[in-house]
Parts: sequence; structure tokens; C-alpha cells
Amino acid sequence: MDNGSMPRFLTLADVAEQLQISAAACYALVHSGELPAFQIGGRGQWRVDAAKFEQFIDDRHAAARAMLADHPTPAAKP
Repeated sequence: MDNGSMPRFLTLADVAEQLQISAAACYALVHSGELPAFQIGGRGQWRVDAAKFEQFIDDRHAAARAMLADHPTPAAKP
């Protein structure tokens, strides 16, 4: 992913690196159904479609915005 463009499919290691989380946390997101993924190959390696990964990130941003709108923080005092 050094070339500036994301491949169509990402490994769980790629996703974990992008999100700066552990591989175990990434695996948990997949197994909980929060992050859509599929297994491929004889060893059942997991892959995440890059478009679904981007949608996952967008959904997380939207959820954070909604939470902040519902629970505004008090304004900082000068």
C-alpha cells in the first residue's frame, strides 16, 4: 500500500495496520459482524473488500458525530 492506492482486497493485517489496532482486535471486528470479510484459499485466509472497509470507516465517523451531537461537551472557559 505504499504506492498511494489501496488494493481491492485487504488482509486482516492490512486492516489492523490501517486502524492502528491489534490483529486480535481486527479479528474480533470480523467475528462480531461489524467488519464484513470473507475467507478464501485452502487455509481460509480472511480478506476485506476495500470498499467495505472504507464504508466501515465512514460508518464509524457517522456514529461518532451522532454521539457527539447527542452528548455535547461543555464549552471551554477562556
